[in-house]
Amino acid sequence: MMFPKEGKFVCSCGETEDIGGRSEVIVTESRDKETVILSSDSPATLPKVRVLCPKCGHTEAYYVIRQTRAADEPETTIYRCCKCSYSWREY
Repeated sequence: MMFPKEGKFVCSCGETEDIGGRSEVIVTESRDKETVILSSDSPATLPKVRVLCPKCGHTEAYYVIRQTRAADEPETTIYRCCKCSYSWREY
C-alpha cells in the first residue's frame, strides 16, 4: 500500500509514484492508521460485470464494492454504465 508524502505516493519497499494527474485523492485518518482512496475520472481500470442499466438498458457496467454502512451490514455495490455513464447502487 502506498501512502502520500511530500507530493508523492511512497511504499514501504521504497517505490514512489507522483500524485500529479490524479483527479481526486481522499485521505481519512484514525488514531493509528491512515487510509487513502483514489478516485479516477476514467473507470476503465475497474472490473466489468453484466448487469442491466436502468437508464439506457445497456448490459455492461463497471463496478466497485464499498462498505458504506456499519461493519455488520452488507457492502454496497456501485455500478457505472459503460455506455451512458449512469451510476446506481445496490445494497
